[in-house]
Formats: sequence, structure tokens, C-alpha cells
Amino acid sequence: MGLQFWLRFRLRFRLRFLVVFAVARPEVPGAVTPDCSGFRPEILEGSFRRGRVWEDKDMEQEKAVPLARLARETTAENPWPLGVLAEKMKGYIDRMDPTWVCAQVIEFNQRPGNKMSFFIVKDLSADVSMPVKAFGGVVAAAGPQLQAGAQVVAQVKPDFYTKTGSLALLASRIVPVVGRGGLLEQLEELRQKLAAQGLFAAEHKKPLPFLPRRIGLICGHGARAKADVIENATRRWPLAVFEVREVAVQGVNCAAEVSAAIAELDALPEVDVLVVTRGGGALEDLLGFSDESVVRAAFAARTPLVSAVGHEEDAPLLDFVADFRASTPTDAAKRIVPDLAAELELMDRGRQKMRAVVERRVTLGLQELAQWRSRPVLLNPGASLQARRIDVARGVDDLRARLAAVLARESQQLAGMRATLRAISPQAVLDRGYAVLRAPGGVVLTDAAQVKKGDLLEAVLARGSLVATVFGTNTGKASTTDTASTTVTE
Repeated sequence: MGLQFWLRFRLRFRLRFLVVFAVARPEVPGAVTPDCSGFRPEILEGSFRRGRVWEDKDMEQEKAVPLARLARETTAENPWPLGVLAEKMKGYIDRMDPTWVCAQVIEFNQRPGNKMSFFIVKDLSADVSMPVKAFGGVVAAAGPQLQAGAQVVAQVKPDFYTKTGSLALLASRIVPVVGRGGLLEQLEELRQKLAAQGLFAAEHKKPLPFLPRRIGLICGHGARAKADVIENATRRWPLAVFEVREVAVQGVNCAAEVSAAIAELDALPEVDVLVVTRGGGALEDLLGFSDESVVRAAFAARTPLVSAVGHEEDAPLLDFVADFRASTPTDAAKRIVPDLAAELELMDRGRQKMRAVVERRVTLGLQELAQWRSRPVLLNPGASLQARRIDVARGVDDLRARLAAVLARESQQLAGMRATLRAISPQAVLDRGYAVLRAPGGVVLTDAAQVKKGDLLEAVLARGSLVATVFGTNTGKASTTDTASTTVTE
């Protein structure tokens, strides 16, 4: 029993010493604290006997002490487990933002078939080195220039592995360079490639609207460039309305967020112009605005786009595809809205010019009217009409004489035609004592064979008609005397 007690005591002392030593660093604000309220050191201090873990029964009776919430609250009697410290360190490190760094590769280990590659980079001047790991797609995108001895610019994020307590850098983008010149050469190659595809052609540039209904602004979170654009634009045009999208303007998420913001604002029908802006920075800070995805998103936008990235000497590829390149965010504000004071002054000048033009035209019109009124034809309009009156009177008399002659001639012709018509008229025959016989059906009789004895006939005379009964007929032979009774009809 004495040996077992001594072993348990020594193991317990060593565990507590290691935990107290590890938690000497202060508490990391915001770190996640695991629920270890039920942690009991005696469980870790058990020893193995015959393949089973046994515990000291006296320790089971000890009251469990809650786990310290902060590092400064830990004590020798209430330490943190090593895993808690590791998790808190990982939480602090995971909150760090991705960062662009420049370094030199001193060891490069690319294993075929392995998704992850490992290498070590060293500071270019200081004696500092760190391990780096990257997925195969990142290494492949870097190209064959990524090898031992190469200088690189990489976007990395610290990564802490809790099981071994090792710290490494996880690279999301690696650009092999020879100083800054190599990076500029790669950007120039990309620029020439996109230019050859017509993305920078002048015929694709869209004019900026004179007065946009709504302005789409893409900028950094709480960036000064945002305030510059909004303040200067509203100072020029107080009714300017903005649709703001705050995105990452550098780092690994910059290209994706800027591209998504361009597409989102371009889809809004009320947005008439887009402004992509950020302040100046190093070449590495502006790499996101030279990303091919950002350039193609700007080219695909139907809304006119203004690039206001960096200072006038900066030239990301977004400047080449934009419909207008502003040298600074302030310059962009001046381009997207008119100046109210200047427009009012222009309107005043326009009104004065219009008033002068109208007055001049009225004066010229009055002068021209006076000239027309001074002419004889307008001073005495009746003088020129007197001769015309005489001509009209003569013409009327001549027209009347001609019309009377025509009427007399036509009257004579009409009288002759009336006499001819009267001579050949059936009425004239009837006036001479003849009559027209018609059968009951209205058929005019021309042959005695058309009737028979006893038929009733209508006789039309010169004046009036009568009804007669047929007592006999003569069809052309020796006539016989027939008697017909007649009835006069009115």
C-alpha cells in the first residue's frame, strides 16, 4: 500500500504542476469554455491493476470544485485540464483574420497523392521561420515556381492543432515572386489575357447616368472610403440615395465578396450606377481587385460601374474593365452625381440667355411688322381691290348672259322633245278613241284567240276604264256580230 500511495501522490503532483504551468497566460477574451464542472483529478490519478482502473475511495468522497472560468481564476487546487487550455488557444487563434505575408521557402515537401502539402518559410530579413500547409489546389495554382528557395507572397491564416499543440500557417493563396516585380509581371500577363478577350474594349463602356435614382456602393466595413463617397456625393446632391454593401476589401474573401456584391446590386432595377471603392494600400492589399473573378463580374454587370480603388498611382485590373476609373473615392463622388450649386447657376445662366434671345426675337419681330405695315398695300388695301371689283362685275354679267343663252337653247330642245314624246305616246292614241284591253291577269290583249266567250275584260280609255264581257270572238274569218255588255268603272 505504501508504494501505491507514493505513486498516486507523485502522479497527482506532476499533473497539477503541468496544468498550473500551462495556464500561466491570461484568459483569452471570448474564448469558448468547455463544460468541465465534473472534472475530478483523482480519475486521472488512478493506477492500473490487472487491466482495470481503480480509484481511491477516499477521493470519491471529496467535494467536486467547479472549473475556473478565466485563466486568472485557476489555482493549484482548481487547475484547468490541458485540453481546456488548448481549446482556448485555438479559439483565440481562429479569430485572427487571413493575412498576406512575404517570405522565402526553405523546405518544400509535396507528397504525391496527398491532398495537403507541407513546407517551411523563412522571413526575408529576420531569423524567423514557420511551417506552412496548403491544399493541392492552392499548390497547383502557384505553378512550378513554388519550390525551395523561391520567394512567395501568400495569404495565410494561423492554424493551431490542439492534439500536439503545434502552430502552422494554412495558405489559401500562394504567389511565387521575385521581389515585387514578379507579382507585377503576373498581373500584366492577366491584364493582357483579359484585354485580348475584349473585356477592356472601349465599345463595352457604358455612359454614367446624369442623375441616378439610387447609387450602389461597395466598400469595406466602416471604411473611410465609404464616408468620403457618401459625404462628398450628398454635399454635391443632397437627395442622393445609396444602397451600401460592406465587404472584405482585402484578404482571402475579398474577391468572392466583391463579385457577389456587384452581381447583387446589378440585379436591383432602381440602382443606376455602381461604385467599388477602398482606400490606398500596398500592392498585396489590392490584389483582390485584380482577381479575374472580380474583373469578369464587373464586365458582366449591366449597370455602369465606377472603380475608385486606392490612389491615383494604383491601377488594379478593375480600373481597366470599369466604365469609369476615378482616381480617389472623392473623385468618384464627383462623377456619379451633379453639383447642385453648379446646376442652379447653369439654370440661372440659361434663363438669362433665354430671356435675352426672346427679347431679341420680339424686337426683330416688331421691326419686321412695322416694315410690313408701312407698305402701300397694307396702308390702303382697298386700292388694289378696286380694279378686281370691276373685273368681277364684268365677269358676272358675262356669265349671266351666257347662262341665259344656254337656258333658252335648252328650253327649245326640251319643247321639241316633249312634242315628239306626246306624238308617240299611247295616251295620244287613246285620245283618238282607241282603247287598250287587258285580261284579268293584267295581260294586254293583242289577239282574239287570247280570250273566249264569257271572259271579263278591262278596257282602258283615254279617260277612265270599263269592264266588258266577251259574247263572241272573230279570229280573222268573216266577222260575226257579237254583243258585249259593258260596265263602266271609275
